[in-house]
Parts: sequence; C-alpha cells; structure tokens
Amino acid sequence: MIKISDLRVREVINIVDGRRLGPVKDIDLDLTRGYLSALVLPGQNHFFRGFFGREDEIIVPWEKIIKIGVDVILVELGNGS
Repeated sequence: MIKISDLRVREVINIVDGRRLGPVKDIDLDLTRGYLSALVLPGQNHFFRGFFGREDEIIVPWEKIIKIGVDVILVELGNGS
C-alpha cells in the first residue's frame, strides 16, 4: 500500500523522451468505481502562476503510468501530452 504523501515526493519521468515532469501535485479519484484515475502534475509555467492566474496542469491517466518506484514514477506520454 502507498500513501498520497509518498507519491508527492517522487519525481515523475516520461520514458518517451526522458523529460522530468515534476512531482505529483494532486490525484484524480474515480469515486464511482473506487480507483485512482490520474496523477495531476504542475504545468510547464508553474513558476509564473502567481502572475498569470491558474497554472496549466499535466494530467497523467492511470493507463500511462508504467512503474511506481521508490524514488520516481515512470510514465509514457507521447508528443503533445
């Protein structure tokens, strides 16, 4: 079993291009079916969020999570994701 707080300290890496996507910001739960449906990551412009309002977010669907490791979470997001 893993806690949400444990997920938040892991770096998310895209295995398609090796890019670091950042830490987990939030999770999306499907309460009807009772499972985690996606990870929510801060968007590319998270540095400017205070100046420009709400930041863009990166949504990683559960199906795109390849491996949750001790230090990182590996995901597979294609171009444009």
